[in-house]
Amino acid sequence: MPYFEGSDGTSLFYTDWGQGKPVVFVAGAWLSSSAWELQMLPLSEQGLRCVAYDKRGHGRSDWVGHGFDYDTLADDLAALLDRLDLHDVTLVAHSMGGGEVIRYLSRHGYDRVSKVVLIAVTAPLMLHTPDNPHGIDRSLFDALAAERTKDRPRWMAHNAQAFFATHLGNQVSSELIAWTVQKCLDCSAKAAAEVVETGFSTDLRKEAGALQVPTLIIHGDADASAPIDLCARRLTHLVPDNTYKEYPGAGHGIFLTHATQLNQDLRDFIEGATS
Repeated sequence: MPYFEGSDGTSLFYTDWGQGKPVVFVAGAWLSSSAWELQMLPLSEQGLRCVAYDKRGHGRSDWVGHGFDYDTLADDLAALLDRLDLHDVTLVAHSMGGGEVIRYLSRHGYDRVSKVVLIAVTAPLMLHTPDNPHGIDRSLFDALAAERTKDRPRWMAHNAQAFFATHLGNQVSSELIAWTVQKCLDCSAKAAAEVVETGFSTDLRKEAGALQVPTLIIHGDADASAPIDLCARRLTHLVPDNTYKEYPGAGHGIFLTHATQLNQDLRDFIEGATS
């Protein structure tokens, strides 16, 4: 299986399918590169080179006990792009993976990247602070984290319906729900706790406002994990050159429930049909 060496020597698994313009997929917390299969399979058959990797502590990558801050995660992404010597890349990120992409660009620049897609991302800042009064209070986050840590399998299964927003009519099989829950459990307890903390508490407002490439922002208005008013709708006022698409009734698992629509929007953006 293909592996590359992360920024500190950590062994990280990656998938590389197809030929053409490179698209690198960055998964959110708990999920591995497998989460992108409904994007990578069709898009790699439609003239794009699709690359995805398992974050440290996730999936088939080393389950190390460190490096879950955005600096290290961004350096891991840089190591992948360097290893494969990719240029003119479109970076596609989900959930807290959006922070990895934003930090990568502020830390490593734009030589290899031409476009960015942010899907249901937790950026720019979810934590309540004096200058972020609409954020989520720290005590609420800590209580939720404690409940999740106490029984991760039960918590994941209990919250799966909200992840897909099935209460709004999104059709998801019980088998796909179970598969997704298992994928979320295929990361270490250490990684599971720390990447969520990173995504919740890191302030990316200035970095988002300094992005220098065309950016497509996609978000569902029923996202319970990354509330749209706190995340995507704020990003649209920060990111200089952005195209915004809001999916009615979509939850956080938008890449599975709305795969057909999402894939078309990705292709249009990558191929220049949208600016």
